[in-house]
Amino acid sequence: MIEDIFREYDIRGIVGEDLNEESVKAIGFAFGMHLRHLGRERISVGYDARLSAPDMFEYLVSGLNYAGLRIFDIGLLPTPVGYFGVFTHKFDANIMITGSHNPKNYNGFKITIGTDSFFGAQLKTLGRQVAEFMASGVEIPTNTFCEKYNILGEYLDYFEKEFANLKNFKTPFVIDCANGAAGVTACKIVEKLGLNAKILFPEPDGNFPNHHPDPSEEKNLVDLKNAISENGLNLGFGFDGDADRIAVLTAKRNIKGDELACLLSLNMKEPKILGEVKCSQVMYDEINRRGKSFMGKTGHSNIKKAMKELGIDLAAEVSGHIYFKERYFGFDDGVYAMMRVLELVAKGIDLDAELDALPVMHSTDEIKFKTTDSAKFEIIEKFKNLAKNGISGLPAVRDMIEIDGVRLRFDDGWALVRASNTTPIIVTRFEAKSPEFRDEMQRVIMGALEEIAK
Repeated sequence: MIEDIFREYDIRGIVGEDLNEESVKAIGFAFGMHLRHLGRERISVGYDARLSAPDMFEYLVSGLNYAGLRIFDIGLLPTPVGYFGVFTHKFDANIMITGSHNPKNYNGFKITIGTDSFFGAQLKTLGRQVAEFMASGVEIPTNTFCEKYNILGEYLDYFEKEFANLKNFKTPFVIDCANGAAGVTACKIVEKLGLNAKILFPEPDGNFPNHHPDPSEEKNLVDLKNAISENGLNLGFGFDGDADRIAVLTAKRNIKGDELACLLSLNMKEPKILGEVKCSQVMYDEINRRGKSFMGKTGHSNIKKAMKELGIDLAAEVSGHIYFKERYFGFDDGVYAMMRVLELVAKGIDLDAELDALPVMHSTDEIKFKTTDSAKFEIIEKFKNLAKNGISGLPAVRDMIEIDGVRLRFDDGWALVRASNTTPIIVTRFEAKSPEFRDEMQRVIMGALEEIAK
């Protein structure tokens, strides 16, 4: 069913199957009519390096034209540059055509109206409207008319002015653009500011010939790690396909998003910082020493909404989505996050030493339990009911947080079980004061999920 590709905070599907000429034109038309209903008509459309981007652009723009919108082609860009265009009020809305870190046969759409993400119930309603339109049998003609707009130039000018303090900063570092969209901005920023960066794989190429653009997978960081080691460096940055997510590496460690929040808070006065349910308890405790922490749902749309409601300065996801409201606009931008980390280093902050000083906890990476899109939420509900009555083999649950899935707090650690909003998996994570209790939580809870899924 076409509605199945309308996820919690974006549209994502397989090219040629879920996303084809008929469905994408219908998406453009249905969203265009929604925008016109709101009295808005100026929309920008950009795309990442996916091989299917030209076709998706043609079909989407045809649908938007059929709805009577004024369309601006902003070109091949990181998703955050699309956000920048609407947050600086150049356009009423933006659609970025991006498959992010999904396999190369996927693509999708991230939608913003004004400074608000278009997500949740709004996307579900749009999905129903698209299905109804497709059932009507109306054919949308191909019409790719649009105006070019150089939002990239304005974005780069902003960076050159905002980070003038880093001009000719000589500490060497590595950037891995992963043949994604990051090369479009990162290379020019390095050049404008005279930074001492070695840049890997800057050419956008939807075949991703060097490695897949997903920095949350260790195997995709091998080239970055080797470049750091071989050049005797201590800092490197990697990006996902549309550059809204960052990986930060030193010679010693891969710094996760929640650890980054702790580091970035060092350069902020009494910050209000939002984490998601996968973040370490250490992060929440550490932030509360310097300011105030909040816990929210995973996902860029959920986080942007919570940031507005709570007056948040910085938000972080473990996966590397970092959102700055302090000195920025409140959306996730991997390249901007890189610059804020460079500011820390320029101030003489030793990233490794600061993290070494934090309490030692033993955590897993995300552990994925494979299931189906139709079953994953049912499994979560059954697990919640199980947890409320206590889980055999584990101590009493001290606290149960149901913001996003279920996060169980024990005296000596915590466990998270939540359904992914983008893939047919259940995501788990475990953290404890000892590796033994971490492993025991993992063994028991993964076993419980296996039983529930039978």
